[in-house]
Order: sequence, then structure tokens, then C-alpha cells
Amino acid sequence: MQTEHELHRRRRSRNVGLGLVLAAFVTLVFALTVVKVRQGDLMEAYDHQPRVSELPIEQAAPATNEKEVQQ
Repeated sequence: MQTEHELHRRRRSRNVGLGLVLAAFVTLVFALTVVKVRQGDLMEAYDHQPRVSELPIEQAAPATNEKEVQQ
């Protein structure tokens, strides 16, 4: 049997570390995707249509009395 060289041990530990970082990144992206999909009714995309949430609130015009208008 051959003994493992020092270089191989260091390379393996770097690969394991990189694998853990990559797995954490994939988990983070997946979790953010799940949260965004569950809150889908709150999302609004830009589709060249006016968004209701961005339109100003229209206030009712004050009722005018015919007598006030004539005076």
C-alpha cells in the first residue's frame, strides 16, 4: 500500500471545503426561491402594464350643490 502524499491531503481538504461552500450556496438559492414562490401574490413583474400598486389613489370629488354652483 502506498502512503498518501501531503499534497493529496491538502488538495482533498480544499476540495471538501469548496464542496461545503458550494452546497451552502445552493441551499441559500433554493431557500430564497421557495420563499419567493410562496409569496408569489406579492410579486409584480414589469410587463408593460400599469401596476395598480403604483397608481395614485383617486379621491372622490366633493359633491356640489346646484344652488352653490348658481351663486
